[in-house]
Amino acid sequence: MLRSRELLGAHRDELFDLDGEHPRFDVPLKRVKKRRVIQQPLSDLAVEIIKEALISEDQQFVFESPMYKGQPIHRKAMADALRGTKNEKNKDKTKTAGLCELLGLKPFTPHDLRRTAATLAGDLGFDDAWIAKCLDHAASKKVEQIVPTVTGKVYNHSKRMKEKRAVLDGVAAELRRIIKEPQGRVRQEPSGTERNDDGEAGRCEEENARDFDWKIRRMMNK
Repeated sequence: MLRSRELLGAHRDELFDLDGEHPRFDVPLKRVKKRRVIQQPLSDLAVEIIKEALISEDQQFVFESPMYKGQPIHRKAMADALRGTKNEKNKDKTKTAGLCELLGLKPFTPHDLRRTAATLAGDLGFDDAWIAKCLDHAASKKVEQIVPTVTGKVYNHSKRMKEKRAVLDGVAAELRRIIKEPQGRVRQEPSGTERNDDGEAGRCEEENARDFDWKIRRMMNK
């Protein structure tokens, strides 16, 4: 639920307690839109992705560029992967279809995923103020408990982290469910194609997820 700029520059030194009970990612203020450090709890799904991305002990950036060793992936690379490069004006650049086209999805941007995550969290019943904290949006004073003491500040910070962790863990669990479960009951047709309860030909979400993962890896290795 972070912004692309905040996430893609993730450095090994910014990760804490990955094997413990309270893993988190500290985004330094130089990468944060509002110039303040973000302490973002990490769900078990996020920890799995991070560990998979860190393929060597000497790799410093979590999402290292496959083209420029020792550098993080450029934020434009995510948009290019989704959109493709067919409309690029640079004649020397290879023209490829994006993931949206390959998977038959309506075009969307990396930033749209923040809204999707927020909507998903809302559908799961989490408080808007909790979701806003995960997005690093300013919360209304009406929903913030103002305690002008050192003890109060520590209390608020601890409470904030618990609320953020609850939201992010909930979203991660829902993503696992979506990927694992088929959309509706799937029955086998005589022709060998699978159809769901609506009668529309399709494959389960798990197969789509595998296709998505494989296509991302193929594009990243080009």
